[in-house]
Amino acid sequence: MNTRAWIVFLDESGVSLLPQIRRTYAPRGRTPLLRHRLNWKRASMAGALGYHSTDPDRGARLCFHLKPGSYDTAGLIEVLEQMRVFYRGERVVLVWDGLSAHWSRAMRAWVAEQDWLTLERLPAYAPELNPVELLWSSLKKRELANLAGDHLADVADATEQGIHRINRNPQLPWSFLAHTGLTIHPPHPPNLRKDQNRQRS
Repeated sequence: MNTRAWIVFLDESGVSLLPQIRRTYAPRGRTPLLRHRLNWKRASMAGALGYHSTDPDRGARLCFHLKPGSYDTAGLIEVLEQMRVFYRGERVVLVWDGLSAHWSRAMRAWVAEQDWLTLERLPAYAPELNPVELLWSSLKKRELANLAGDHLADVADATEQGIHRINRNPQLPWSFLAHTGLTIHPPHPPNLRKDQNRQRS
């Protein structure tokens, strides 16, 4: 594995017009009601969270993709092509799970032609090792919580607002990475380490 590369974790999740029901506050005796159209239209989202293995000051980077329906191999290749643009063709070591579309014959043939990309597989049944799972949890507890939209565009807009929220706080992506318990460098966000150094001096 080339150590001078972006280490990127990728994962997919689904959203629909059915609200993500979460606990909330309400006046006593007035139980909140969610009214929706019982519409099963779904969209899929892919998130890729990465950090540079040798240059921590470049920060954690998050890119995001959303589409109606579900991902197949062709759809995931489209995501990876956008990722190549996002990382400007720099080397990427991509870590993802054993989903069949991730390791299909067509996917492996496409990856074999990409000199910028190396694939690594997460252990089976270990979603806790993928920091993107924490990204989905954050979105579903905040922007998507109790959202009863009329159209998939409503869900897409809320999801993109959540991605912007997370990108505005550079410590959040780092916290997702650190929470996995994996050994990453640096173990703390660069700005946090600088604050600690100021306190010691």
